[in-house]
Amino acid sequence: MQLSEQEIIRREKLNKLTEMGINAFPAEEYTITDTTESIKQDFSENKQVKIAGRLMSRRIQGKASFAELQDSKGKIQVYFNRDEICPGDDKELYNEVYKHLLDIGDIIGIEGTLFTTQVGEMTILVKNFTLLTKALRPLPQAKTDENGVVHDAFNDPELRYRQRYVDLTVNPQVKEIFVKRTKLFNAMRTFFNDAGYFEVETPILQSIPGGAAAKPFMTHHNALDIPLYLRIANELYLKRLIVGGFDGVYEFSKNFRNEGMDRTHNPEFTAMEIYVAYKDYNWMMDFTEKLLEFCAGQVNGNSESTFGEHTINWKAPYPRVSMTEAIQKYTGFDITGKTEKELFDFAKSIGIEVNETMGKGKLIDEIFGEKCEGNFIQPTFITDYPIEMSPLTKKHRSKEGLTERFELMVCGKEIANAYSELNDPIDQRERFESQMALSERGDDEAMFIDQDFLRALEYGMPPTSGLGIGMDRLIMFLTNNPSIQEVLFFPQMRPEKAVPQIELGEDEHAILDILKSGEQLPLSEVKEKSKLSGKKWDKASKTLTKNNLVKVEKIDEVVLMKLA
Repeated sequence: MQLSEQEIIRREKLNKLTEMGINAFPAEEYTITDTTESIKQDFSENKQVKIAGRLMSRRIQGKASFAELQDSKGKIQVYFNRDEICPGDDKELYNEVYKHLLDIGDIIGIEGTLFTTQVGEMTILVKNFTLLTKALRPLPQAKTDENGVVHDAFNDPELRYRQRYVDLTVNPQVKEIFVKRTKLFNAMRTFFNDAGYFEVETPILQSIPGGAAAKPFMTHHNALDIPLYLRIANELYLKRLIVGGFDGVYEFSKNFRNEGMDRTHNPEFTAMEIYVAYKDYNWMMDFTEKLLEFCAGQVNGNSESTFGEHTINWKAPYPRVSMTEAIQKYTGFDITGKTEKELFDFAKSIGIEVNETMGKGKLIDEIFGEKCEGNFIQPTFITDYPIEMSPLTKKHRSKEGLTERFELMVCGKEIANAYSELNDPIDQRERFESQMALSERGDDEAMFIDQDFLRALEYGMPPTSGLGIGMDRLIMFLTNNPSIQEVLFFPQMRPEKAVPQIELGEDEHAILDILKSGEQLPLSEVKEKSKLSGKKWDKASKTLTKNNLVKVEKIDEVVLMKLA
């Protein structure tokens, strides 16, 4: 394993601690009586406290030192004084352990008393400290220069997502996103439980991936010697429970779709689905807008949230617009009664990429997605979808060719999908067969025929309405994050490339800072701006080029340098 200079030094310190009889990774419980939050809320001079956290900064001045301790609730200043920690003749705990063998990032326990500094800052006077964990890698530490410019901040998205543990430590504001995420789940559970509905769990490994039109992940069960799929939705299992006699069931489910990845899609995502007997999609629209108004209040304290340049108002009621009306308004084309060829030709005429595998449902979906979705910023119900787009939905009670379905659009994105659920087993079988025909044409997202689900419907499912909400996308809108990766602790990433550990010094960083604009600059100009001596310049530039961090090339007799 290739170690950086800092990692080697930290391991040497670990060895010295071991030689001194200090266990850098003790097993016994460290009893904590306080947190940074509780100390600040109930502060009183000379109060005794016992706290643990990570050492985040320190300023050593001889026999005294101010430092900063960070726990799960925040940060607080601590004051180390040699004579307080070592009242006797033996000063080793301060002079050797604290000053020379501790590092930024180490986790320590502190016992002490509270006092206020001359500038009014709440501080812990350390009476004793215990090393609880030695950090063998240095944390990224941002530095601010004399011009107020921040250098070396841990803000590269790929690094942040791969090393979320570091991101949460050095960018504590990120934690608030995930606190709000949990608040959202808790709020939904409260709303559903108060309404008398029952939380359940259904299979993740399924013999038939049903409940949505999506491409599944496939695996193999060795003992049974059968193919299995990671679920793309839990809808058909939840409906089986309605058949079994539950009046209302819901589940927060991990779903998996073997499709593209972008700022709003992750192959593993969390959905909430709820099914309520004896209801229809009109009731579900009322229920949904009340649910989301309640959740917004629980997460953000009011019914509004900011998303980019938009202020979203989650307060009920929401506008209701049919899909036919939306397409006609934004394209001038009436989809009513149109054949598959007419839809294909129109989609092609307005620049939408189409192919022969697409049936009417997918063509309409593409037209709506390309030309209409982006116009709906405030929460809006898009209703009455064509039957070809909705194989699990009841036919509309009064509008030929349509179904009783809605999707909730916010800022041009769908966050909820709901139906008056199809409970006619004969009609459902015909819809599944239509999906199979699409599959035979090459549509790898078409639904399978689920014979057991059809059998369940034949036993009788009461009139039911169901709702699905994309939880990741909803929390994006509630926390002003345009990327789904920001609201997932560990988003899916490409395999990490093995890269050598490079320890860069101030000279190398000086050159990189000049090139951060991304522009290709004359090498002589970069050298002059860096203000490095000839020897330092040669060493720093050689390190950067050798490790492929910068490129140097000659164009028209001018030597140019740029970031690699």
